[in-house]
Amino acid sequence: MWQQASSYPDPRVEILDERFRDMVVTHAAVERLHTGMRWAEGPVWFGDLRCLLWSDIPNSQMLKWEEETGSVSVFRRGPFTNGNTRDRQGRLVSCEHGPRRVTRTEIDGTVTVLADSYDGKRLNAPNDVVVKSDGSVWFTDPTFGIRDWYEGYKATPELPTNVYRIAPDGTITAVIEGIDHPNGLAFSPDETILYVVQSGPPRCIHAFDVGSDGQTVGNGRRLIEAGEHGTPDGFRLDMQGNLWCGWGVGEGRNGVRVFAPDATPLGHIHLPERCANVAFGGPHRTRLFMAASQSLYALHVRAQGVAYT
Repeated sequence: MWQQASSYPDPRVEILDERFRDMVVTHAAVERLHTGMRWAEGPVWFGDLRCLLWSDIPNSQMLKWEEETGSVSVFRRGPFTNGNTRDRQGRLVSCEHGPRRVTRTEIDGTVTVLADSYDGKRLNAPNDVVVKSDGSVWFTDPTFGIRDWYEGYKATPELPTNVYRIAPDGTITAVIEGIDHPNGLAFSPDETILYVVQSGPPRCIHAFDVGSDGQTVGNGRRLIEAGEHGTPDGFRLDMQGNLWCGWGVGEGRNGVRVFAPDATPLGHIHLPERCANVAFGGPHRTRLFMAASQSLYALHVRAQGVAYT
């Protein structure tokens, strides 16, 4: 049963390394902003509209939370949307399980399909997405959305579970192959490293060096081993390069786990539900929004999230 913390500091914010103490606000508490979803995912902040959008995949809808009023409404229904981000023009970019595609919502509300196939075969179920400063769109393509009828439409995979790059001219390339069910992904603040979650065994977070061309990656290594400590999902980085990772599964593990760039665990924000993904928002990108199973949570922090995520 959720109970709002009535005193500070909130005991749900656990310090694992002293560096984390300077990244959080000791007189701020974890807040539950909304509940009632089936599987919350893909939060993305719209500062110009002072709102957060996020996905409720099984209910095949996206929801909107308004900062000024705290009200929640349906942003749009369908089509089993998962991860979301914004491009450098402020447009919404989304992964959609239903039609198995990546789309961009234009300023006038029309939807442009960026990718729905590769090498003549249908994508599996695009999961999470980021946009690089050169305008390229990078996304993961596991099979979770086609395994059954709960988060999309059951189907047989036609492609391996790759990580793809969509160039500004629309060309699609498989930039990473061989990861068992890639999931969350994000770039370091200077875009020299691409981090990718592996949801298949062994659960871990890979780090890849981005090539000098900005279009390829190499020197892949397993940076963070989840091991017996939980399951990483979606994540975002702060301006110092720390990883704020949606985490689970099980009592004492659910929430957000924070790692330094060298993979040292810094802290853990405990939630009563598994957290699937996070986003930094608010006027200064210092409010951490957490999409966790059936609920949306938030915590004011000192760390500042990387822009355009």
